[in-house]
Amino acid sequence: MKQGAELEVQKGKLTANKPFMLLISAQLVSNIGDWLYFLALLTMVGLKWQATPWEITALSLCMAVPMLLGGPLAGYLSDVLDRKAIMIGSDLIRAGIVAGLIFAGSLWQVYILLVAKGIMDVLFSPAKSGKLKELVPPAQMDQAIALSSSIEQITKIIGPALGGLLVAAVGISACYWIDSITYLISALILLAVPHAGKYRTARESNGEAANRSKGFQTFRREAGAGLKLISGMPVVLSGMIMLVSVLMVLQIADSQTVTLFREIPGVSEDLLGWCMAASGFGTLLSALFTARLRGAVRPLVLMSTGAILMGAVFASAAVITSYGDAGIWMNIILFGTFALAGTGAGLVFIPFNAMLQRRTPEAYTGRVFGTVNSLTSAAVILGPVAGGAMVTSAGPVAAFIVSGMLAAMLGAAMLMLRGRIEGSDETALQAVSEPVA
Repeated sequence: MKQGAELEVQKGKLTANKPFMLLISAQLVSNIGDWLYFLALLTMVGLKWQATPWEITALSLCMAVPMLLGGPLAGYLSDVLDRKAIMIGSDLIRAGIVAGLIFAGSLWQVYILLVAKGIMDVLFSPAKSGKLKELVPPAQMDQAIALSSSIEQITKIIGPALGGLLVAAVGISACYWIDSITYLISALILLAVPHAGKYRTARESNGEAANRSKGFQTFRREAGAGLKLISGMPVVLSGMIMLVSVLMVLQIADSQTVTLFREIPGVSEDLLGWCMAASGFGTLLSALFTARLRGAVRPLVLMSTGAILMGAVFASAAVITSYGDAGIWMNIILFGTFALAGTGAGLVFIPFNAMLQRRTPEAYTGRVFGTVNSLTSAAVILGPVAGGAMVTSAGPVAAFIVSGMLAAMLGAAMLMLRGRIEGSDETALQAVSEPVA
C-alpha cells in the first residue's frame, strides 16, 4: 500500500498541490517587491546620495548582522512554533518597515530600518523552508526547490527591470510603496496555507517541550542541533563550507558593484537594474538546467563548476569596465557577463539547497536552515568589509579581479577533493543505516 501511494505521489503534478502553490504565490509577490526595493535602495544611496564604499558596505552589514546573530534562534523557533503565524507576522511588520524608508532622510535612518527588516527576514526564512518541507512529498522535493528558485530568478529579472523604469518615471518612493503592498498581499495569501502540512512529522507533547525548554544549556543544545546534523553528513558539510567560502570572496566585489559602475564614464542610472535582471536570467537558466538533471550530476560537481564560472566572469567584468566607455556595446557585454555570473551562482546555490532539503528531517528543517543562514550571513558581513577596505585602497577593478580569482580557485580545489568527500559520506550513511537494519 505504501509503495502504491508513493508511486501515485511521484506521478502527480506538483502544481496540483494547492498549499504548495499558495506558498509559492506568496513568494512570487513578495520577491518582485523586494527587488524593486533593493534597486531603489542602491540607486538612492549609491548614485543619488553618492555614498562612499564603506557606507555602501554598511548597507550589507545591516541586512546580514540580524541573520548572523539570530539564525539559530529563528530556526529553533520555526521548529517549535506555528510556521504560518511566523511568516504572516513577519510580512506585516516588514510592510511597515519598508514604508518607513520613504521618509528616511539620512543614512543612519536607513541603517536602523534595514536592521529592523533584517530581524523579520531572519524569522521568515527558516519558517518558509520548514513549511516547504511540510507541504511537499520527498519524491518531489527537487522539483519544488527548482520551481522556487526559478520564481526567485524570474522576479530578479522582472523586479530590477521594472524598478529601473519606475525610478526613472515616478521616482524611488514608488518602489518602496509597491514593496510594502506586496508584503501585505503575501500575508493575505499565506492565510490560506494550512497550519500543519500533510508531511509534518510528530512533535513532542507540551509537557515534554516544557521540560526541555528549561535552562539556557538546553536551549543552546537545541539551537545547535542544526550544525550537529550537518556535521554528520560530509557531502553536506563540505558543500556548506564551499558555499560560505565562495559567498565571502564574491561579496568582496559584489557588494561594490555600484562603485565599479561609477568607474564607467557617462554610465546610465538604470544600467545597474538591467544588469541585475541579466543575472537573474542566468540563474533562472541554472534552475531549469538542474531541474532537468534530476540528480544525475553530483551536487559538488555543479557547485564547483558554478564557482569557477563566477570567478572567471567577475575578473572579466573588471577588465571590461576599466577599458571601456558607456554605450551600446558596453551594455551588451555587461549584460552577458552578468548573465553568466547568475548562471554560476545558480549552479552553486540551487544544488546545495536541494541537497539540504532532501537530507534534513522535517522536524529539524528550521534549525538546519537557520544555521546555514547564520553562516552565510557571516560571509556576507566579512566579504563586504574586506571589499570596502580593498576598494578604498586599490579601487574596484582590483577588488573584482582578486575576488574572481579566489572563487575560481575554490571551485577547482573542491573538484580535486570531491572523490574523497563523497567516499566519506557513503561510509557515514552506511554507519547510520547498519544499526537500523
